[in-house]
Amino acid sequence: MLGDSLDQPKQPFASTSALLSWPPSSLGNASNSALSVNYIPSKFSTALLSPKRPRRRRRRTGAGDFSGFQPSEDEDGYTKGHKDSRNLRWNKYKWILFLTNLLFTLYSLAALIIALLIWFDVFLFADVIRVGNTPELILSTLAAAFGLFTSVIGWAGILLNNRSFLAIYTFLLWITFAFLVVPGYVTYKRRAFNLEGKLNLQWSRDLMDTGRLRIQNKLACCGYYSPFVEATISQTCYSRSVLPGCKASYLDFERRVLDRWYLICFCLVPAHIAVMLASLLCSNHVTYRFGKGMMPKAYRMGPQSMAAIVHGCANQLTEQYGPEVASTFLSKTESLISLAPSDSATLNLRSMPSR
Repeated sequence: MLGDSLDQPKQPFASTSALLSWPPSSLGNASNSALSVNYIPSKFSTALLSPKRPRRRRRRTGAGDFSGFQPSEDEDGYTKGHKDSRNLRWNKYKWILFLTNLLFTLYSLAALIIALLIWFDVFLFADVIRVGNTPELILSTLAAAFGLFTSVIGWAGILLNNRSFLAIYTFLLWITFAFLVVPGYVTYKRRAFNLEGKLNLQWSRDLMDTGRLRIQNKLACCGYYSPFVEATISQTCYSRSVLPGCKASYLDFERRVLDRWYLICFCLVPAHIAVMLASLLCSNHVTYRFGKGMMPKAYRMGPQSMAAIVHGCANQLTEQYGPEVASTFLSKTESLISLAPSDSATLNLRSMPSR
């Protein structure tokens, strides 16, 4: 009754007179404004609720606080100890991510180091692998390098509490899994299905004179079956050489190398699956804060919510102090919003007069 004598709020609070009635007349308006009116979430970022104030860390005050944080812990997972000291406290999900990513980093780094040592011919028979198993070595090097790159992104997400990095890290783990399985499958297929025939074809057609010479020098052999069959002439390999053919030693060497190769790849699969599961289950819980600390869209201030809040405050001011005070309140509030139109959607509810 007293509120009917007030002037209706002007823009930007409402565009039609239907927005000024409280509760809203239409069901659609009620569904849009019911969440944001009379509710200030305590679990979301304080920088969004009060952008002009420095961010303060809050403590759990009592049994009625259902903000979801642990005792004496704020939304970022920090605990308050001494007055001027704040110690970092990790939750169990972050510890799981830390340990699994550490495991992932270790075996990716170890695989990359072994691949680089083979490429640099550090091992005794590394040159034989470089000549006879070039595709498998390239695939393994790419898998190890990509896995190490993925682990670096995981460390960035874990240490910075960045869920965007962790989402990318979780996606890249699936690609790393494919890179890990492919070398194991290729080496197993080469080893299990007619390895002898594949080596015969490789020696006669794929390997050039330089490749045969490198294998002959490392395995101390001459020719494939004998010095008279597909041999590359050198100081130790010639027609009257007493060195045996390379087929037996080369076949035994390939069997041992390929067996170890695919066993290592397939043994890493369970560990990598554990890393993938940990990233899927724990990436969104790296802190106790909800999401990214941003207020959901349903709780953000809009024109309908602003109209309802201003109308309710004006009615209460009219009942307590008269229509003149309420009109002054409406004019001052309208001028405040017009000075900062970009902040009208996120107006701080704490700056409104208390009811």
